[in-house]
Amino acid sequence: MSDAALEGLYAAPIRDHARQPRHRARLECADATARGDNPLCGDRVEVFLALEGGRIARASFLGRGCDVSQASADLMAGALPGLDAAGARALSAQVQRMARSGEAGGVPEGLAALAAAARFPSRVKCATLPWVTLEAALDGAREASSE
Repeated sequence: MSDAALEGLYAAPIRDHARQPRHRARLECADATARGDNPLCGDRVEVFLALEGGRIARASFLGRGCDVSQASADLMAGALPGLDAAGARALSAQVQRMARSGEAGGVPEGLAALAAAARFPSRVKCATLPWVTLEAALDGAREASSE
């Protein structure tokens, strides 16, 4: 992998959110939570959602793993407040498609950095793990099923 290619994957927003996450915390008052694990690379994430009036009021995560998985979790937690379950699922599907295709059209600007994962097939699951885990939490499952 060239240095330029790696630079694309580990662009400033990814490095920033991985190293200085804004939403890494356990929500003690979580209404929904789930854990996700990628045993092939060691990424783990636990998603916490606080709901009010049918919408996500707060979201957070705990996790460990590569910069891509941790940045994706942090970016996700920042994008969820205000969305209802259908909106969160739609955003999740959109981000997962983007991470696989590299096409960021229509994805909120702050999440577009995750499009670089498409150039690195081994990193797609890193980028999508938090989103799959979000869907498990919304479904009331404690664990995310592997893709």
